[in-house]
Order: sequence, then structure tokens, then C-alpha cells
Amino acid sequence: MRKRPSRALVPALAASALFLAAGCSADPGQSSAAARTPDAGTSATATANSDQPLAVAAAPAVAATSTAVARPGTAGGKARKTSLKVKSYDSHTRRAVISTVAKGTSSPSPSGTPTPAGTATPGRTAVGDVIASAPAPGAPDGLLAKVTKVIGETADGTEVQTAPTTLDTLLGDDDAKGTVPVDPASFDVERLLPDVKVSWAKTGDIHSGPEGTKVPLGSLRVDVATKVATAEGAPASAAASVSGFVQVKPEVDFSYGGGASAALTTSTASTASTGSTASGPGAAYLGVSGDWTSQWALKGRAGATAKPVRLPFAKLHADPVLQVGPVPVVVNLDLTCYFEISGDGRVTVDVEQDLKGDFKAGGTFGTAAGWTPVNESHMDSSPVRTSVTTAGSVKAALGAQATVGLYGAVGVTADLAPYLRGEAAGTVTATTPVGSGAKSDIAASGSWALYGGLDLSGTLQIQLAIFGTPVIQHAIPLGTLHREWKLADGKM
Repeated sequence: MRKRPSRALVPALAASALFLAAGCSADPGQSSAAARTPDAGTSATATANSDQPLAVAAAPAVAATSTAVARPGTAGGKARKTSLKVKSYDSHTRRAVISTVAKGTSSPSPSGTPTPAGTATPGRTAVGDVIASAPAPGAPDGLLAKVTKVIGETADGTEVQTAPTTLDTLLGDDDAKGTVPVDPASFDVERLLPDVKVSWAKTGDIHSGPEGTKVPLGSLRVDVATKVATAEGAPASAAASVSGFVQVKPEVDFSYGGGASAALTTSTASTASTGSTASGPGAAYLGVSGDWTSQWALKGRAGATAKPVRLPFAKLHADPVLQVGPVPVVVNLDLTCYFEISGDGRVTVDVEQDLKGDFKAGGTFGTAAGWTPVNESHMDSSPVRTSVTTAGSVKAALGAQATVGLYGAVGVTADLAPYLRGEAAGTVTATTPVGSGAKSDIAASGSWALYGGLDLSGTLQIQLAIFGTPVIQHAIPLGTLHREWKLADGKM
């Protein structure tokens, strides 16, 4: 069973940098400036200058329990880091216990530098406060909520009733944009087949996985080898198997643009469900991207059917925390690696392909167009070996489905499926050896062809309204990005 630790992801999975390298829009020191009058439960120094974009970075380890509080509609009520923390949360009742950082401990200041021990203002939470927390007990996906009632004091802190809210109540008119890597070591892995191996590498010459496996820094690799059902009537020599690996360096892309036009207002339903009266952002983006490398092989006569049969072999989960100015934005990232086979069960193949490239999938928001999909992939492939025997067709994909969301609300689902497709007509045995100058060996009569390709598809979910944008009434398909190229063919 997969564990769900409440920890922040540090730069790397894309981690190669969830790959911070690309994305900070401002220096952290620039993004915290003018002091404002503190509210209860907040630090005395304001965390952001409205004239500067907020920095976006992977939250450091010290921010594993960080919390930001805003009090919309009040003077000096912008979001800021605070000494408050979520001690516990009950997702059924939506009640939380809020405590303060113990005196004598060090808490992070708005600028990101340590505050001397004991100097944090204890304060109390109050009705109307909006709280954003990194993963906490009872809230493994982080917590974004508005305090609707103060119930009373307990031994662990102040118990409050909360309701869902949206990011615009914290980020307001600020701007933020960044791409942050996910630490490959932060993923929880659930192996769904026996022979699945997971490898990763991170800075500091830290490596995990089978000895001898080479993985670039910040990347995560999943290897698999398994037998698949052989077509009915196939000879013993046509035993079918699939093997290969997926190597990905995922990144989370996040942006928020405050200052929506006066014409943009959240729907009545959205306001009622979130308690937010903000007009929402003028722009927003959430997506997943990264480098992709895979190599896989299909051998034998698989018992394929016209309808693709999907075989998941590993599930991975991580909860990277993006530090967006003073606000900890918790991203929930899931990857499911799978094989998929379809065909007529008649053709016997021995094929292998290397594939390298990148991908980007997500949803972007603008006041004029609303939410629209982003769907990109650039791949280069090279055949390692190609062999097709007898007439028929087969298609095999080695892909990954990614879902990315905020605070437990899935926003984008993307499915990247590179594939091999072989087909033969007539009575034919065709083999293309590897190596320059090698010639195809073709017996009997007929024709054959082998193709590489990729499909990238997905969906934008209504939960993207967590930005504070109008609610998506229906899930929006990303559309399907489809590319196919010929690897080899032959005729007699």
C-alpha cells in the first residue's frame, strides 16, 4: 500500500529541478518588502510588495509545516507567513485545530530567513481568516480553507470550523509564475507487478535502484518485464512478453495573474460553496511537464483484441509544496505507468524502440477565453530491432497517465502514450537487422510495415476553479495530440 507522508517536495524530480531552474519570477528577497500592520496570528512583517511578482520555488525542508494566513477585506489583510500551524484536521467535519509555533523554536520569517527563537507573534485565528497549510495531520494533500467559526480552546490549540475557499483569497492582485522540479526521492511507489524496479538519482551523488542502473540527476526510472497472454493457437515458440522502462523528469508549472477585470465575477454557486466574494484572477495556469525517455520491446504473438487492454504496472504519488511568496501551495502529483496492447492476435513480432523527448499538458485561464487546454510533445525515436512474421496487426504502448491538482482537488489529467504499431499482409516473414549496411531478409510474399507514434490526451477538471475562476460546468477534453512515423517496411 502506498504511504502518504506529509512532507514537502524539494527541487529535483523534475524534479529535476519539478525543476526550479526555469521558473522563479523574482528573487525571494525582492518579493518580501514593506511592513504592514500585523493581524492576529501573523508575523509583524508583510510578505509581499504588490508591485513585485511573487517568487515561485520548491519549498525548503523547514517549510514542511508552513502556514500562511490572510484576512480578506481588512486593512493589511494580505497573505503572510504566520506562527500558526494546523495541528490536526478532520476532512469529514472540516474542523481543524490551529496551534502556534512553540516559544523557543525558530519559525521562518516572511523573507525566508529564520526568525530568532521566541519572537513570533502567537496571536489567534479568527472568523474570516483564510489558511493555507503544507501537508498536516489529517490533511496529507495540504489545506486551503476559510475559518467560519471559532469553536473553542483545546489542549492542542484553537478548534475552528472551516469551509472550502480559493487561492485568489490569498494571492489577490499579486502575480506569480514558475516551474518547479519534484524530488524523485519523494515519490511513494506502489508496484502492481512482481518484476518492477524503481531507480532515481539526486544531487549529492545519491542514487537508489538496481546496481548499475544509470539515471540522470533529478529523474525517476521505472523498469518492468512481464509475460502477456499468448494468442490462441500460437506455437510455444511465439510466447509473448513485454519489457522496457519509462524515465521521466517531471515538473509542475504554476502561474497566477491577479487583477481580473470588473466583468469577471465568480458564479453564485461558486461563491456559495467557497465563501469567496473575490472576482478571481485575470490569468492562471496549472500543468505538468518534463523530459521523457523510454525503451520498450514487444516479442511474440500477444493475445490481443481489437479493444486495447491496459496493464498498469506502477503507481507513484508525491505532494510537492511550491512556495508562492508567503503561501505554501500544495501540488498533488500522481503517475500511473502502464502497458497497452491491441491487435488481431495473429501477427508475431520482435520489436524494440528508443524514444526521447519532452511533454507539456495543462490548462490555462484568461478572462476572455476562460479555461483552455495546453497539449505539447516533441519526441525522437530510433528502432533497435524490427521483425514481423505472418499476416496481421498489433499495437503496443508504454505510457504514463499523470494527474496534477492543488490541495487534493484534481485539476488536470494527462495521458502520454508512445506506441509501436506493426502490420503485415499476405504470407510474409520480414526481418531488419540492426547495423549500417544491413539488408532486410524477406521470405514468401506480401508486405509489412512498422510504425512508431504517440498519443497525448487528457482532461481539465472542474476543480481548477480552486484558483478562484468561474466554475467549469463540464470537464474539458485536452484533445488528442497524435503523431505517427514509419520505422521500417518491406515488400516482395
